[in-house]
Amino acid sequence: MDTGLTTISEAAIEKHRATAQSFITRIVVLEDPSRESGTALAGTNRRFVSTVSVGSVRRTREVELAKTVQAVHPDDQLLTIAQHTLLYRARRGLAIALAISDVFAEGSDLESLQAKNARAPLEGDEAARFKKLLSASAYVSAFSFASYLFQLIDSDGEAPNDSPEPDFLFDTPQDAVKSIVAGLDKAIAGSKDDADLATRARAFARVAIDGLLARKGRFDGIGPFENAHIRIDVDDFTLDGFDVAPGKRSKPLVMTFKKPEEVVGNHIAKYQSIKLAKMLMAYDFERELNPFVELGGFLFTFIGDGAPGTGKTTLIQMIAGLVNGYCQVAGYPFAYENFGVDQISSYQGKSGQNCRQFINNVLNPRVIGFGTIDDIDQVAARRSDDRASAGQQEITGVLMDAFAGASTVVRGNCCFGMFSNYPENVDDALRQRAGARWLVDGPQSRDDYIDIFVLLAGKNHKIPLGDHKLYAAQEIQRAVAEAYEEHEKPQEDGLMKVYERYMKENGAPKTMADIGTYLHMIKDAEPHFTGRAIKNVTDAIKLRAMDFELPDDWFEKPEAFMHKSYDDKKAMIEELRGPFSMDMVMQEINRYADSEFRYSDKSDDAAVEKLLRDARLRERAAREMEELKTKGLW
Repeated sequence: MDTGLTTISEAAIEKHRATAQSFITRIVVLEDPSRESGTALAGTNRRFVSTVSVGSVRRTREVELAKTVQAVHPDDQLLTIAQHTLLYRARRGLAIALAISDVFAEGSDLESLQAKNARAPLEGDEAARFKKLLSASAYVSAFSFASYLFQLIDSDGEAPNDSPEPDFLFDTPQDAVKSIVAGLDKAIAGSKDDADLATRARAFARVAIDGLLARKGRFDGIGPFENAHIRIDVDDFTLDGFDVAPGKRSKPLVMTFKKPEEVVGNHIAKYQSIKLAKMLMAYDFERELNPFVELGGFLFTFIGDGAPGTGKTTLIQMIAGLVNGYCQVAGYPFAYENFGVDQISSYQGKSGQNCRQFINNVLNPRVIGFGTIDDIDQVAARRSDDRASAGQQEITGVLMDAFAGASTVVRGNCCFGMFSNYPENVDDALRQRAGARWLVDGPQSRDDYIDIFVLLAGKNHKIPLGDHKLYAAQEIQRAVAEAYEEHEKPQEDGLMKVYERYMKENGAPKTMADIGTYLHMIKDAEPHFTGRAIKNVTDAIKLRAMDFELPDDWFEKPEAFMHKSYDDKKAMIEELRGPFSMDMVMQEINRYADSEFRYSDKSDDAAVEKLLRDARLRERAAREMEELKTKGLW
């Protein structure tokens, strides 16, 4: 098949509408009775499983999806909007799935073999190949139909855990989609209301996709479809091979965007946020790679920590606003998602599924993605915390695997930001998977506080400004230079002791060996400063080597940079790149190591405070016991 974007005309879809209509009206399917009995367990959707084998015997069943949908409100002759939407989506999805199977046939030998078989039955190798490709076509149509339902059925309810898997049949594309219609009919039977109907339908689509992916290895004729990119604009439906597509239709991003000049303080975090937004836009959709990943310096994960009210949410709004604006200029799809505490489920395994879906939605190589985990210390738990819920532990495992697991592939189309007021409560291994550390400390200087007050107060007054140059302290280049210079020496007391001892014994570092000695001394003082910490430091140094501002005019018109080829974009970036210096190396080591010492100190301080509080409570309890004994009440 064509590995570029495949468009399917409305005429090709309309050709199958009558067939699709007949499928949702009434079909007869063959099912394996050994899968389940017809008797449901009281009060559940589960059924008894027969212990007696009936071999290969199959039985017929009539399926009338339209009647099953109408049965949700049996006293109403008209369908509700939710009922009609489900039926319409089912019919439309069937027509699109059959049209996609036609495209698959055209891109393989199946079309010519079908023509030959129509003239005379095929024999030998041709018959075997025909059967193999027909089964592959059936698999493609089933996956397309299940993906369509999954993407276009909206549901915010808690999905049931017992959605039945379809009794798949892959003889022909029509048989394959019929088996999914039959499974959908079973899944929604007995729905209590419209919300339950949509929830069950979407949960079934997810189960069907999982079942199809588990069977993918059986089909050796589906290889060409792996790289297919199909887009139906009318439905906002995208199919990228067998990648599991985002679970909901893309909607306009609704968010209060912030401009960089509206962020006061947080100079390094703001500066790197602006650079990150421009880096994402260098992504090449054809190559599915970003030049910054190849050249070094791409920021895949970061963690922002600071006290409440210092500007973490404002940074999120600024990054999302910048990327959204650039995507609108370039005509690229932008996906922003936040994963929060509301997605922790009481069902075993469901929290992990929710987190994996969040990760997959942002990682989708056909979009520019930005994912955030706000209050990461509440969402994901330390693995040693026996008070954490099972859902929090599941999320920790999923995030660790996604951010730096064995199968993690960084394409450069997206990044993930974790934010916390208490990063010391985040699992050490997960925290170290953050490639960059941003201290979000908000406004600091007198000038910062004047700027933020003037900004937030607005213009509905006649109070004079006074002796102050408004926003001069927020000039990004000067502010960042001053902020980096502050890290020429450590900020935390623990690291300062290591630094002073190193300087006393070795003097100022001049060689790579000197740097290694300093790193080893930090490791002796702070055990959390591991090999992954060294990787994060070197990534930050490479980012500093890219310490140049991509010109704004590159992003004003798409043809200036964003729509150029991958090689052209890479060459344009390389022209701006320079070597990193020893000053940059020491600043980045100190910046990263400071964060580890800061987290350890905060964690130790919290533990000491807890012990002191417990001791005070014991002393108070002892005093009150003595008083009660004196009064004869104990």
